[in-house]
Amino acid sequence: MDKSQKTRVALIGAGPRGTSVLERLFANWAASAPAGHTLQVDVVDPYPAGPGRVWQPGQSRLYLMNTQSFYPTLIPEDPALAAPLAGGTFEQWRARRREHGQGLSGEEQDELAALGTGDFPSRAIYGRYLSETLDALLERTPDGVEVTFHRDAAVSVRRDLDGASRFDVELGSGAHLAADSVVLALGHLEAQLNAEQRAFAGAAAGLGLLYLPPAAPADVDWSRVPDREPVLVRGMGLNFFDVMVQLSVGRGGRFEPSDGGPGTLRYVPSGREPKIIAASRRGTPYRAKAGLDGYYPKSIRLRYLNEKAMARFAAAGIQPGFDHDLWPLLHRDTLWAYYSTLAAAQPAAISDTGEFLAALEDALQPHAHAAGSWEKRVDELVAKHVAASRRLDLPGLAAPLAGRSFAGRRELDAAVVDYLDDDARRSALGETDPMKMAIGALHTGRAVLKSVVADGGITDESWLGELRGWFESFVEGLASGPPALRAEQLAALARAGVVSFTGPDPRFGVDRAQQLFTASSPWVGGEPATAKTMVEALAPANRVGTTASPLMRQLLADGLVRPKVMLGTEGTPVQATGLDVEPHPYRAVGANGSVTAGMYVLGLQLSANQWGTAIAAEAVPADGQAYRSGQRTLRDADEIARAVLGL
Repeated sequence: MDKSQKTRVALIGAGPRGTSVLERLFANWAASAPAGHTLQVDVVDPYPAGPGRVWQPGQSRLYLMNTQSFYPTLIPEDPALAAPLAGGTFEQWRARRREHGQGLSGEEQDELAALGTGDFPSRAIYGRYLSETLDALLERTPDGVEVTFHRDAAVSVRRDLDGASRFDVELGSGAHLAADSVVLALGHLEAQLNAEQRAFAGAAAGLGLLYLPPAAPADVDWSRVPDREPVLVRGMGLNFFDVMVQLSVGRGGRFEPSDGGPGTLRYVPSGREPKIIAASRRGTPYRAKAGLDGYYPKSIRLRYLNEKAMARFAAAGIQPGFDHDLWPLLHRDTLWAYYSTLAAAQPAAISDTGEFLAALEDALQPHAHAAGSWEKRVDELVAKHVAASRRLDLPGLAAPLAGRSFAGRRELDAAVVDYLDDDARRSALGETDPMKMAIGALHTGRAVLKSVVADGGITDESWLGELRGWFESFVEGLASGPPALRAEQLAALARAGVVSFTGPDPRFGVDRAQQLFTASSPWVGGEPATAKTMVEALAPANRVGTTASPLMRQLLADGLVRPKVMLGTEGTPVQATGLDVEPHPYRAVGANGSVTAGMYVLGLQLSANQWGTAIAAEAVPADGQAYRSGQRTLRDADEIARAVLGL
C-alpha cells in the first residue's frame, strides 16, 4: 500500500466491466486494507452504474442476450481471489428473484416466470441483475471506502501539473476530479464513419433519404423507419436480428406455431411492417446456436487443441502461428467431432464404422504424419467410407450459397428459407447433429485459443493475417449466432413476405436520378433492390484509431495512450484495433513508449492484446469443462484493483 493515507481512483465507465473493478476493489480492500487508510472511488458514466449504456433495464424486451441464463456472471468464482462481499451469478439471481419478485416491474416478473436456465434472457432483465448486484455491493461498502457516482461524461484525463495527484479528470459539467489512478473501462465507443458510410450519409442528407449508421439497436429511434416501405438492411450478424424483431413484432406483428412441422412458425403481420431487404457478404445470417444445456457441448472433448498441446509449445519455446500450428489442431478436433457424431447418429451414412473411426483416429494424430499429408489421408478415408451427401464441407457451412446463382430474388428467398429451416432443425437436434457438433468443436476451441493468443501468444503477422484475417469472421458466422428461435422467426417473416434477401457479395449504391439506395448481388438476376431507407445493422467499429469519443481522442492527442502497432507481412507496421498496453495488469502505454503510471485499461480497448473481448464473463458450469478464458475479464479486474491498492 502506498504511504499516502488516502488512495483516490477514478473509474471511467460504469457498465459491467467498470462494476467488476469496483467489486474487486471492495473485495481486496476488505481483505487487505491497512488500518487508518481510506479509499475514494469516483465512478464516472453518463449512464446508470451497473447496466451502463448497453444493458439498460428500461430498453425494449425484444432485445435478447446471445447467451443463456446459465452463462453470465459479474462476480468471480475463483477461490484464489479475494472473496466477494455480495452478489452471485445471473442464474443464482434469476432463481432467487423468480421466487421473490418484490421491487420488480410486472414485465420483469412475467419474464422471470417464463425464463428457464437454458433460455435466452432479454438484455433488459440482465440489466436489472447488474443494477441489483451493484446495489447489494454498495450495501456492503467496506469501512474506509467512499464511493461517489457522477452521472456525467469524462471529457479529458490529464496529468495533474500541480502535483497533488497523478491525474486531473474533467467532466462534461466542468467539474474536476483528482485521482491517483484512472481505470478506463469505456466499453463501446462512438466511431467515425468510414468513407462509404460518410458518402451514404451525405447522399441521404442531400436527397431526402434516411440513413441509419452503425449503432447499438437500443440507441436507435426505430419510429423513423416508415411503415410498409422497403428498407435496406446491411449486415446479417447479431445486430440484424435486433433490427428484424423491432421492425416486425415491434410494429405489432406476432409469431405463432404453424402446421409446417416442429419448430416452424407463422408470422401474423400487423400491416405496419416495413419491407425488409436483408444483405450480407455471405447472403445468409449467422448460423443459429445448437440447443444445448451448457455453453459448450458436453460430448466435445478437445483431443488436439488442448492445454497439453499448448504446454508443449511453451516448453519448446515456440511462439505458435495460427495457420501453421493452431488451426491444424483445431481442424482435427472439428473433423473428429463431426465424424464421430455422424457414426453415432447416422451409422448408415458410413461403411465399416469401426474401421473408419479407427483409421480416422490414426490419421489425425499430429505426430504420425507430415503437416502437408494428413488432410489428404483424411480425405481418402472419407471418400472411401462416407456417403457423399454426408461429408463435412467446412467452407460450405460458412458460405452456404457459395457457387450458386439465382434467376431472381424470389428464387433466392426460397433458398434462404430452406437454409434457415434446415439450420433450425439441426439446432433442435443438439448434440446428435454432426454439423452442429463440428461447430461446437470450433466454439470450444475458441475458449482455448483466447488464452493461447493473448498478450503476444502468436506472432503479429499471424494475428493480423490469419486469426483476424480469416478465422475470426469464419468462426463467428458459425459459432456466434443467435438463438434458434431467431432463425425460425426469420424464416416465418420471409414466408410472410416481410423479409427478402439480396444475395451474396452485395453491392450498395445510390441512384441519384430516382433518389433511392440500391443493392444488388452479382449472383442474383433481375433489377437491384431499392429503398429510401438504409440501415447499417452493425455495431460501431471497435477501433481506437478511428474513434469519435472526445475522451479517447484527447488521450491519444496528449500521448497518454497510443494504438498498438503490429508488424504485418514483411515487417510492415499496421495499426491494430486496440490500445497498446503492458500486462499484467493492463497499463496504458503512452506515445513515447513508456507506461503511463496509474492508468489501466479493461475491456474492448484491449482488442489488440486479447481476442474475443466482447463476451461477458462465464459462470463456472455446474458440470462440464471450464476454461480459464471464461472469467478472464474478472481476473483482469482483480489485477487492476490490486495494483490500484498497491497489493
